[in-house]
Amino acid sequence: MAHAKNHDYHILPPSINPLLAAAGAFVMLFGAVKWMHDSGPWIFLAGLLVVLYTMFSWWSDVVDEGQSGDHTPVVRIGLKYGFILFIMSEVMFFAAWFWNFFKHAMYPMGPESPAVDGVWPPAGIETFDPWHLPLINTLILLLSGCAVTWAHHALVHENNRKDLIAGLSIAIVLGMLFTAFQAYEYYELLAHDDWTFGGDLFFSSFFMATGFHGFHVVIGTIFLAVCLFRAMKGHFTQEQHVGFEAAAWYWHFVDVVWLFLFFAVYMWGI
Repeated sequence: MAHAKNHDYHILPPSINPLLAAAGAFVMLFGAVKWMHDSGPWIFLAGLLVVLYTMFSWWSDVVDEGQSGDHTPVVRIGLKYGFILFIMSEVMFFAAWFWNFFKHAMYPMGPESPAVDGVWPPAGIETFDPWHLPLINTLILLLSGCAVTWAHHALVHENNRKDLIAGLSIAIVLGMLFTAFQAYEYYELLAHDDWTFGGDLFFSSFFMATGFHGFHVVIGTIFLAVCLFRAMKGHFTQEQHVGFEAAAWYWHFVDVVWLFLFFAVYMWGI
């Protein structure tokens, strides 16, 4: 009785995951530097495998804690605050790429004066029509966000697990379709333009901004797939569904970032 739990907080047991995560991240960074100096990708890939294993192990522990009742209301609030801070850090990450694009668009570099003689997009750059594939991808991503909202409403307001699973399934398929279309767009751009990374500011800004967004779409799709698998196993209730809520927040964040990219990078770049 002296060691009985009489509070709502969850005291974590000792874990090797933080040490593994730090070691894997260091090896991955060291390997990336060596890779850039023509030493091959193997050190980087070894560190990446350690990071991926740590992510799987750590998040599996979090899921087990939630299913065993350790995620009390106080713990759930902490998890939500932590994820909100993570989303805020992601906002600032993309703000840097938008700032980079806006700076070069408003003050393009010219041969004589950086603010007067320059043009944007740079001379010789053939931009793409935003009303074809980019618009289709915008509609796909917005529809996937609607499907996630439908799934969330089905769980929280109706306790309808059938619609929860259906909404998540639709969102995942649309996310994969978005990624496939963006990969096709990249293929077409790289196939028809004599472009090298860093060769011009326009496409360098374009590929970095949209490429990082595409990477986040892949992560979000995996996030939703894990939630779908958990929903099919009977996880999540009307009162306790922090994992799914975090996935929904992340997916809507991806939606909003894409809208800004569509208006800024695609439409402004006409």
